[in-house]
Amino acid sequence: MTELHLWLRHETRRTERRTPIVPTDAGRLTGSGVTVTVEESPQRVFPVEEYEAAGCRVAAPGSWAAAPPDTVILGLKELPEQPNALTHRHVYFGHAYKGQPGAADLLRRFTTGGGTLLDLEYLVDDDGRRLAAFGFWAGYLGAALAVLQHRGRLTAPLTPTGKDELDETLRPAAGDTDLTALVVGALGRSGRGARVALRSAGVEPTCWDLAETRALDRPALLGHDVLVNAVLATTPVPPFLREQDLDDAARRLRTVCDVTCDVGSPLNVLPVYDRVTDWAEPVRRLRKEPELDLIAIDNLPSLLPKESSTDFSAALTPQLLDFRTGGAWGRCRERFQAAISESAVTKGESQGD
Repeated sequence: MTELHLWLRHETRRTERRTPIVPTDAGRLTGSGVTVTVEESPQRVFPVEEYEAAGCRVAAPGSWAAAPPDTVILGLKELPEQPNALTHRHVYFGHAYKGQPGAADLLRRFTTGGGTLLDLEYLVDDDGRRLAAFGFWAGYLGAALAVLQHRGRLTAPLTPTGKDELDETLRPAAGDTDLTALVVGALGRSGRGARVALRSAGVEPTCWDLAETRALDRPALLGHDVLVNAVLATTPVPPFLREQDLDDAARRLRTVCDVTCDVGSPLNVLPVYDRVTDWAEPVRRLRKEPELDLIAIDNLPSLLPKESSTDFSAALTPQLLDFRTGGAWGRCRERFQAAISESAVTKGESQGD
């Protein structure tokens, strides 16, 4: 393998506690000849000293912009607004290929600097299956928060915790009434996580997947107390919830958690809201009568940072040890190049070229 230098950057989002590589796996990388630089980060769930003990170099937060040109910059969430020109190869969740807000500007930064986005969402095997994902924990947290909100036990602001502590809060308590829950996308990673959390809360969910959504039974959907959407659409489909559904006086549905958070995308299956919620204000009331509450937090797994990071790192590390131009990383590069080409065509059409 060509000598690889990975640079684990500090996450600028204040509520991001996760890491794509935990110290134990960083030690596997350095032990295999990979150079790993880790930026100091006061919010990362693992202290930088643990990475240093694993053989990693330590750097100041944000110093990745001056890293050597061949360095691969590794992160999770959005990049800071500067530098304007991105020159490195970046591995993270870019959210730039579905027409999301800000996608065009991000792609422009890469074309300006000559860098490459290797989007973790598109790190897939030969059959198109994700090789590293936080989906299970996103679904788990989404369903857990929805139950706590429906039972009147969700408090804000949200703070990171551990699974054992969260499970304790999920157990049915005296005075809790029975609730019905529907998980859409139940067979995927997020759907499986949602099902586990609901069962921990004493709820046996209704489970829908592709077969049930091809011919959507809207009255049945609206007839549940809680909806957890775990569908990751790749082509446009009819929406699961519409504005007129929110105003349906017969609607039993009271709590919706959108784990996918495709807000602003033409692939959004819940186009009834225009912005995500966050840790400070995790719930938004969409209707007062009948009540309907929305939870749409786009970094749910960060609320269980150790568990989610450890699982993700275990899946990503073998891919980093096999970092090369072909295979899964080659598919990431091809998807980026296709997005750049699509963006150029769209720009040309809009300008009448």
